[in-house]
Amino acid sequence: MKFSEAAVFLVILLSFSVVIVECKKEWNDLPSSEHLGLPLLSPYLDSIGTSFRHGANFAIGGTTIQRLNESWFENGVPPFPLDIQVEHYNQFKNRTAYFYNLAKTESDRNSLNRLPRQQDFSRALYTIDIGQNDVAFGFRKRMTKKEHLATFPGVIEQFAAQIRSMYEKGARVFWIHNTGPFGCMPIATVRVQNRGLLDEHGCYKSQSDIAKRFNEDLKGAVIRLRAELKEAAITYVDMFRAKHELIIKAKELGFEDPFKICCGIHGVNYDVWCGGKGTINGTEVHAGSCRNPSKFISWDGVHYTEAANHWIASHLVNGSFSDPPVPITRACHRHI
Repeated sequence: MKFSEAAVFLVILLSFSVVIVECKKEWNDLPSSEHLGLPLLSPYLDSIGTSFRHGANFAIGGTTIQRLNESWFENGVPPFPLDIQVEHYNQFKNRTAYFYNLAKTESDRNSLNRLPRQQDFSRALYTIDIGQNDVAFGFRKRMTKKEHLATFPGVIEQFAAQIRSMYEKGARVFWIHNTGPFGCMPIATVRVQNRGLLDEHGCYKSQSDIAKRFNEDLKGAVIRLRAELKEAAITYVDMFRAKHELIIKAKELGFEDPFKICCGIHGVNYDVWCGGKGTINGTEVHAGSCRNPSKFISWDGVHYTEAANHWIASHLVNGSFSDPPVPITRACHRHI
């Protein structure tokens, strides 16, 4: 099956990047929003005076696939898990249909230019980047490896259920990211006192191995969904490999030590997060940012810098780390 070669309306569920693409047989340039002159997507919950003509962002920082019994945030504000985000999408789609059904004249329809057209939803590219916090939760709870891995099948099934739900409501084109190399994050490596636990690249091997297992389970689910959802085009994007390649090639790509951070101070027994104040060995410190963030891969020990994300994004959209290995401009084609 091939989808229409018309412009694609992009819905982003769990990623903060945006590009609206046109499916073509050939593409010789980087299909980024900067090159195409396209706007970034607005958050769904920021709906006053907002244009959703090119899509909507349903992402919530710190969220998980599974519903957790405790708050992820210290201040007690729980994020919306995946099923709630999908419900927000359903509400958005239904309300859009409601307003179009109310429009009786051409003037009425023209007044809806801040909303996507009804046919756009089935031509949209649904990008999903989630699961990192489900994996991180196991580390936070100090689960054994066996306990940690035992949580993955249930989490992955919840993920697959939401893909099926969107498919049943007309979604057809999915761009799914796996999770990154946890063991290569500075927040992980700085706590490793036994250097024998690090791999040849300096990453905490056991944490990266657990992330790999999560990705294996996720890819298995994607393969099953491809067989089950006959009209879906599902691209599996290897975020782990992209980030890992950036880290191990940091110096030749112009970055400094990939295990140093730009903003924040972390050690075996202390954390002073970016912009915060704390006391280390009796001395009060302020965790300010570095002067040259473009030379760093890690922003705060967990998140990546803009420069690092730009490198990653440019390699993701051209298909270098995708299965099937096609650029985002051809993601709307079903590859058998």
